[in-house]
Amino acid sequence: MALSIQNELKKRLMNVQLGNLFVLFLLTLLSYPTPGNALAEKTINFVTFECRPYVGKDLPNQGFVHELIFEVCKRIGYQAQLSYYPLARSKMLVEEGLADALFPIFYDETLKDKFLFSDPFLGSALGLLKKKSFIVPTWKNSGNAADNVIDSLKKYRFGVVQGGAVPAHFDQTFLKKKDYVPNDLINIDKLYWGRNDFIIIDRYTVADLIVKKRPQYIGQLEFLSSPIETNPFRIAFSKKTKGTRQRQLDFNRGLKEVAEDGTMERIWNKHGFYRKETDEPGKRRLTIGTVNNADMLVMQELSYQFEKDHPDIDLVWRIMDENTLRLRLLSDIAIADGQFDIMTIGLPQIKIWAKNKWITPLQGLPKAYDKEDIIPSVLDNMSYDGQLYALPFYAESMMTFYRTDLFNKAGIEMPLRPTYEDIKNFAAAIHDPENQEYGICLRCKSGWGESMGLLIRLVNTYGGFFFDNQWNPAVNSPEWRKAISLYLELITKYGPPQPTLNGYNENLSLFAAGHCGIWIDATVSAGTLFDPNKSKVYDKLGFAPIPVALTPKGSNYMYVWALAISGTSNNKEAALQFITWATSKEYIKLVAEKKGLGAVPPGTRTSTYENTDYKAVAPFAEFVLDAIQTAQPDAVSLMPTPDSNIIFIGTPEYSAISDHIGWEIGRALEAKISLEEALLNSQEFAVRVMKH
Repeated sequence: MALSIQNELKKRLMNVQLGNLFVLFLLTLLSYPTPGNALAEKTINFVTFECRPYVGKDLPNQGFVHELIFEVCKRIGYQAQLSYYPLARSKMLVEEGLADALFPIFYDETLKDKFLFSDPFLGSALGLLKKKSFIVPTWKNSGNAADNVIDSLKKYRFGVVQGGAVPAHFDQTFLKKKDYVPNDLINIDKLYWGRNDFIIIDRYTVADLIVKKRPQYIGQLEFLSSPIETNPFRIAFSKKTKGTRQRQLDFNRGLKEVAEDGTMERIWNKHGFYRKETDEPGKRRLTIGTVNNADMLVMQELSYQFEKDHPDIDLVWRIMDENTLRLRLLSDIAIADGQFDIMTIGLPQIKIWAKNKWITPLQGLPKAYDKEDIIPSVLDNMSYDGQLYALPFYAESMMTFYRTDLFNKAGIEMPLRPTYEDIKNFAAAIHDPENQEYGICLRCKSGWGESMGLLIRLVNTYGGFFFDNQWNPAVNSPEWRKAISLYLELITKYGPPQPTLNGYNENLSLFAAGHCGIWIDATVSAGTLFDPNKSKVYDKLGFAPIPVALTPKGSNYMYVWALAISGTSNNKEAALQFITWATSKEYIKLVAEKKGLGAVPPGTRTSTYENTDYKAVAPFAEFVLDAIQTAQPDAVSLMPTPDSNIIFIGTPEYSAISDHIGWEIGRALEAKISLEEALLNSQEFAVRVMKH
């Protein structure tokens, strides 16, 4: 009874045109215990603010801190509720007892009378950033930051965010010339234009801001190698809400549990954050950044053989989802952070990264590697200016997978060359949500390596492109509207629920489990879907080329996941030994022995496709080989454009623009904005970035 009364009051209050603060005050009062309302006693009303890359509405799971806090609350039996406000308002709401707790926050001695702080957990690392071209006489990019420049810091000008976290001891000792700015982005801009000598900023914050907002700065700035302070996050509990002390104690208990069982570290790593590993005596450590695709997980599993053959090399794996990996690798380059030795990068990145010297040219490949065995069209794309810069791990194109049993039941037949209009009609015919058999599954998780991996091809076949011949963004065009309109229709009418959670791996799992009638994605998926140990539909699987619309150009575009050596690696010789092993015929043979021939990395070596045993277990082999060999990396747009490669434009701004477009389309998919708003917002963002 009490709950129903409260719910009715809440509905009425939301319809009353009162000030926001007064409404929040009344709603907060209603959330606290009343007779018979035991649930409210186990609720924490959190407030937070956009604190990227640690907390944010559009981050995966809303960021590391959000995911951690909600996991802790689940462990201790609390229901967590969350609202976003600006930082100042968030502090005020908690201080006045209108919300229970604020995250994330740093411990501040001056605030201990206002808040009860939780125990500390993994947080930010504040450091000093400068332009690479700014030479400090005592500068050394190694060792302890204070030791490097201790005698010269006092004379330089520092950019500091107003109200931002600055270590008190550092402020009192060194910051004699301070330039206060309202936010981190302005701080970065002023540093880039030479108006400050250093800025104080969190390592991951600045890297992400550069990649997302200022891609033209990538590679122009660098950090002192050691942070001036590692600043753990905390939760600030209100001292004015009932039960605060118990919430704090319970939360600390749950926090200790997730720290001790490794959950905290796993969540931290999942979001692409890592602690620096300690070198083992007498060993060379190689840090490998790679994607969490099945083939890469096999590479990690079988790498024991490499370590056995190279006992002086220690492999450290950083495995992330595709969006996170791309961001972390590029953000590492953005501030010359040097956290990776080996980078798993896509074919489109190779040339631009090589041009900017972000990756290392490869020389001295062993004769046994047999470079001539690599499929020529694949090998040609591993080079820039006549020099080899990466080695292919697997190559792929795109294809249409479909359930032959569902097609037969519906009395329909897949044509040799399907169109998107065909696909829409087929999806409608086989869509059966009551039995969890959805007409079509497509990538909908935002990101240029996720949803945009499909959408750029869809737009291209409808005649759209990113830029006209004067490099003016052309996103808000009839071609884009037609292509994205079809995409939204397919997913909202015939797709699975909560589609924006689904990227490559999620759709692969859905199809293998029998929940998708049609899936348009990478040819590399065939190895898993035809494997009876991994797929429930292995014997009901058909395949066809990727659908087309106005133009077939670029539909069978080739993509390669390749291994490259970071330009900042201190172990280039050992790194070369690993990437030659992981892309060799020897490695393919090892995978065949341990996992079966159908699991070997496809699309890279001629000898794989000459193996009759492989073709016997991989009915898709000839189809995939033909798609890769006939792919046209260039000249795929219907109309002439300044960069004919629709898949990856050769400019640093492309990643930021494509990421943003994917995010806007994701909002349209969730019905938060219209398609017209999504494309208009994307166009405005692209224009703004290109002007910079």
